[in-house]
Amino acid sequence: MQRAHAASNNAGRTLIIYFSMTGTTKQAAQQIQRDTGADIVRLRRAQPYPSGYDRMARVANRERKQNIHPAIQRNIPDLSRYKTVLIGYPTWWAQPPMVIHTLFDDYNFSGKTIIPFTTSMSTPMRDSMPTMRQLARDDGASIRNGFRYDNNKAALRRFLKTNGLVNNR
Repeated sequence: MQRAHAASNNAGRTLIIYFSMTGTTKQAAQQIQRDTGADIVRLRRAQPYPSGYDRMARVANRERKQNIHPAIQRNIPDLSRYKTVLIGYPTWWAQPPMVIHTLFDDYNFSGKTIIPFTTSMSTPMRDSMPTMRQLARDDGASIRNGFRYDNNKAALRRFLKTNGLVNNR
């Protein structure tokens, strides 16, 4: 896990957990880290997806259709140290990837505030929010509306500021 300076808000420590296949969601997560000073960690599937978009998409689509929650690497820090967790992912078939389901299966988000963010060429955040709301609710977490990052840093910063997360250093 990479550590950054603690966020300057009084809401408690913030963690960014992101899953990225092509690097787009990683870039979004890193921009959020620059703006917030939050800790950051990459969520990884225990067995990486196959290389090549078509092969990866076939496996990911099978996971979705069969409700398979693939094993993930156990690299998430102790969540008791955090109050707010931003969870980032690419939107696939208008949903978060199934590794996000596994994240909620394997870790306890009870009492946390979840703020999702996604990267997508065209799918709006609202399409994956029902799934994220259900995952948070089932785990006893609260959830705020999420954000679709499309390389608009000013819009992202406004979103983070609205949620009290901007590091004003």
